[in-house]
Amino acid sequence: MSHEHHTHSHGPHGTDGHDHGHEHGHEHAHEHGHTHSHEVDEITLAASSDASDNDLRPSEVTRRNLLRAAGVAGAVTAGMAGMTGVTPAMAEGAATAKNNGGGGKIRHWLAGDHHIHTQHSSDGMYRVIDQAQHGAAYGLDWLVITDHGGATHARLGVDLVNPDIVAARKILSDTLIFQGLEWNIPAAEHGTVFVAPGAHEVEVLKQFENSYDGSVKGAGGNSPENEALAVAGIQWLGKQVDKRRVQDALFLANHPARNGIDSPHEVRAWRDADPRIAIGWEGAPGHQAAGLPTGYGAGNARGYYGNAPGPNSFPGYPAESYRSWGGFDWFTSTVGGLWDSLLAEGKPWSISANSDSHVNWGETSRRPDGSDSAYFDKHGRYAGPVYGDAVNNTAGDFWPGYYSRTHVGAADRSYRAVMTGMRDGRIWVDHGALVKSVDVRVVASGGHQESLGGTLRAKRGSRISLAVTITAQDVPNWSQFLPSLNRVDVIRGAVDPTYVSDRDTWKAPNTKVIEQTDTSGRTGTFQLRYDLGRVEEAFYVRLRGTDAHRSQAGYLGAGIDPEGPAIDVVGDADPWSDLWFYTNPIWVVPTR
Repeated sequence: MSHEHHTHSHGPHGTDGHDHGHEHGHEHAHEHGHTHSHEVDEITLAASSDASDNDLRPSEVTRRNLLRAAGVAGAVTAGMAGMTGVTPAMAEGAATAKNNGGGGKIRHWLAGDHHIHTQHSSDGMYRVIDQAQHGAAYGLDWLVITDHGGATHARLGVDLVNPDIVAARKILSDTLIFQGLEWNIPAAEHGTVFVAPGAHEVEVLKQFENSYDGSVKGAGGNSPENEALAVAGIQWLGKQVDKRRVQDALFLANHPARNGIDSPHEVRAWRDADPRIAIGWEGAPGHQAAGLPTGYGAGNARGYYGNAPGPNSFPGYPAESYRSWGGFDWFTSTVGGLWDSLLAEGKPWSISANSDSHVNWGETSRRPDGSDSAYFDKHGRYAGPVYGDAVNNTAGDFWPGYYSRTHVGAADRSYRAVMTGMRDGRIWVDHGALVKSVDVRVVASGGHQESLGGTLRAKRGSRISLAVTITAQDVPNWSQFLPSLNRVDVIRGAVDPTYVSDRDTWKAPNTKVIEQTDTSGRTGTFQLRYDLGRVEEAFYVRLRGTDAHRSQAGYLGAGIDPEGPAIDVVGDADPWSDLWFYTNPIWVVPTR
């Protein structure tokens, strides 16, 4: 087995000539029958903290004793995913063979978007209520406001946006509206950071931004010190949860392949810093309207993925990685690529699909006269938008929920349940409302089963099957046509926590597409079933589906991926004619 080894040097981002380049200096259902939760719940968080036994409640002391017996005491904040078994679910399962806190059962699939900008971003425009109201109208159950980190935002924006969010929560009581920010990750790209609502949400976000934002701290360039600052920021968030300043906090990397500056070893370092907090990345970036051809669109690169390798990029990435593939980031769309390399270590890493909404395609609103950069720097936000006399067909964004959706399996309709579902990996994503619902389960011969994000523990030699239930779309999407799911692909990868000797490895040599099913013409709810053979070694499976309008052999070859998404053409990548869904994996681990 060969592993890549590269030197790594990068600093500030490359640009695509648009505001949406986001430089570092930017100021401007039903129950699924789980028996092993992927959740690390509040009791476990406290039990794994640095607090003394005397500072814990009796239930927390009991959990700490169980973790000690399982050999994972203190492992949560130190990187629990690598301590015992294959996944955090395995470590948790070793201590308690039951569901914890309600995270193990999916009763709702809640659609959302964790990457949205407002007038509090120097390249944004809309009010919080504008984004939230449109997101709700387009079918979102939850969303996160993530204005750009930077000096002005740290000084004014974090405080100013909170009353707007609180007001929107009251007006749209059925929509969960989180406060977060878009973190300038030191030495790397951007990321979403958000917390559960509470008395200290503003305080914690503001302290985090002032202490760990790459722009605020002048830490955009590549250096060991800046990379360490990013790791420290993630660990600091975990400590705020341990101290109960906030009930929960999450981090996901945004548009990770866009500029090639998120190296594999940095991603691994984020994940291992605290896997309760660092849970994944955007499998598909926002700015999907940017690929609409000139005449009725921007004629740009889909997702603004129009860059090229530069002196600050990780040299191990090819030129093709700077393009989206079927609207998805190359890290995710490449079977056997970086996403699978992370999963093949047995350490969960989730995907999402978001709008990254700044200024939306087809809109007639604009910033009012006089509301310029000087106004923004003084007031910490632009004045609210006003009606314009022209339709903006050169903007690259869609409203939240209009095109991209992240579906999270939640035990109930609450802030904590959404965050728990995301941490547990109960996620699937889609574009253009390709399908109405997706249910995926791995089933053992004895009847035990697990769904997305779960870990199925099955006796070695027992037979395993994959059951996929899909409800085809039966209503038109927001581009006024009825999408058709024409193919479903099953992807399988071997799991070996020891296989990576070089943390800049980005290939998983034992992951490939194992089944392809023609689903064209299927309507209503239908089931696909696959025989996965007898379990001898640990593995995972994940799914993707497509309208099959554009496909090509995967980047690593047809033997690994015979018909993957096609690389998007700059200036001619209509997102509505190239629709996909992707799911998170399910893990299978043999037992004696």
